[in-house]
Amino acid sequence: MTYEPVQIAVGGATLVGDRWSGAGPTIVLLHAGVCDRRCWREVGAQLSAAGRDVVAYDRRGFGDVPPAHAPFRHVDDLVGVIDAVSPDAPAWLVGSSMGGGVALDAALEAPERIAGLVLLAPAISGDDLDEEAYSAATDGLADAIDAAWTAGELEECNRLEIRLWLDGPAAPEGRVSGPPRELALDMNRIVIANGEADADGASGLDAASRVHEIAIPAVVACGELDVAIKLSRSAELADALPNATYRSLPGRAHLPYLEAPDEIAALIIAAPDG
Repeated sequence: MTYEPVQIAVGGATLVGDRWSGAGPTIVLLHAGVCDRRCWREVGAQLSAAGRDVVAYDRRGFGDVPPAHAPFRHVDDLVGVIDAVSPDAPAWLVGSSMGGGVALDAALEAPERIAGLVLLAPAISGDDLDEEAYSAATDGLADAIDAAWTAGELEECNRLEIRLWLDGPAAPEGRVSGPPRELALDMNRIVIANGEADADGASGLDAASRVHEIAIPAVVACGELDVAIKLSRSAELADALPNATYRSLPGRAHLPYLEAPDEIAALIIAAPDG
């Protein structure tokens, strides 16, 4: 089914989204830090065909929404989106990577507005990541990305980031090809061109120490080809959330909806009340 473009005014900004109208509850899709709302279009169409009401939107600094130059928080924007698209009922949140971190923040900030969570290798606000261990887990790709960024080699930076997140650090480059790869490169090219924003939208929350407070139903999933630290962190998060289950995604990396939208749509539909 086709989507309709939507614009949502929140906190002095206008966020741009896609909406597949259907029966509730509403599902809000939150993209990763190397993507924008377009990454969800195949998943959104499948959820809509299953009768769901679905919204995907670009956060500030991604896709069609310019970076912010004044302080803001992505979590406040998300709550504003939920109020706009699902004013009378709580919404389900599906968050990938950075988008998953925003979803967790919202579950702490506005629990009455969230019905449940589907988290794909989510970031976690306040998580103390060992940078050396993370770099080692990327098979040197993180260091190569930093070097390309420092040298101003933006296309090389883009190529390496998509190799890391779409293919997986231990998989051969080009494991995922064709339109999904072209889309991934195009989405991340916008992120890179926007550079480091004056205001990054961080919540300031320490969600890592508070996830035990999130009692709503949750599914945490991670691709088996993702960075090893993402796998362990995702499994640990599922254990820490009071009402969560963990799903491993064989043969997938960090952006599974690009290579297997049918699998991710089925995962979302199968979530309790999703």
